[in-house]
Amino acid sequence: MSWRRVFRARLYVRDSLWALPLAGALLGSVLALVDVRIDQSAHFGSQLQYSSSTASAVLAAIVGATAALTGFVVTVTTLVVQMATGTFSARYMRLWYRDRMLKVLLALLVGTLSFSFALMRRVESNFVPNLGVTIAGVLLILSLLVFLVFLDRYLHRLRPVAVAALVHGYFQRNFEYEVKRADDPDVHLGALDAGDEQPTMTVRSPRPGAIQAVDGDALVRWARTRDCLVVLRHGIGDFVPSGARLIDVYGGPEPARREELRLADMVALGEERTIEQDPAFAIRILVDVANLALSPAVNDPTTAVQVLDYLGETLRLVGTTELLFKSLWLPPVGARTP
Repeated sequence: MSWRRVFRARLYVRDSLWALPLAGALLGSVLALVDVRIDQSAHFGSQLQYSSSTASAVLAAIVGATAALTGFVVTVTTLVVQMATGTFSARYMRLWYRDRMLKVLLALLVGTLSFSFALMRRVESNFVPNLGVTIAGVLLILSLLVFLVFLDRYLHRLRPVAVAALVHGYFQRNFEYEVKRADDPDVHLGALDAGDEQPTMTVRSPRPGAIQAVDGDALVRWARTRDCLVVLRHGIGDFVPSGARLIDVYGGPEPARREELRLADMVALGEERTIEQDPAFAIRILVDVANLALSPAVNDPTTAVQVLDYLGETLRLVGTTELLFKSLWLPPVGARTP
């Protein structure tokens, strides 16, 4: 599988709200089968023994409680999305539904539901999964505690200053990572003045979209093995129309469809920008929140000032970072180096 497909699949799983809860449901069903085997072979004291009617009632109550709590969590999430979209920025939602606390809570609730339902089916007059009933009760209590932490976390995150701090934190982590990658001596960021020289190969965008990420290491290896200069014509985060020039190759092999497809697979296109290799996207979010706060509909200058404080800290971090860009992506021997 190409790097672009792997990146897109990883991004889809990371952005989805169903992947981790689905894993929790499957894990709960498997653990229920394991627990039945343990209960069939082990004997517990009277403090862990239940009658069949009591076990069925307890498991049914746990199934109903987890189902209701899951619905309530989804409702809270929907309300937060509506509030955040109107108060902050629609682009902030990408950071919201990536949060691990929400996914862990949903996975725990769905896993508890599937575990309890699977056990309830095995309760008979001559067999009761005593250990499983106790574990299901513990999981329900744990789910309630995690829900309280979730509610406290997101009530605090609805404050504009907390949103600005969160976005700045994302920017700082990704910016520091990208600075380390950009200091590769084989990589140079800047404009290329090729004069009248024509590229030997041009890779064009197969469809419209925003450049979400680039496999820079693979581009460097490809250029090194073919002794050529690879130029990426658009930066990460830029929107490119269908058929636009993505990559120009100077020197090296003659154009080949297979090589063009291989280079195209090193650039991931998507519907919108992401913050993985695009720290400037965080600046865009902060600017959107400040602009919305100053709009007549919101009219909250204090929020704008708080966001501007973090925006200033973000720009200070950029301005005080020393970047060591040394050369272009592997220019061939004797080639012009801007």
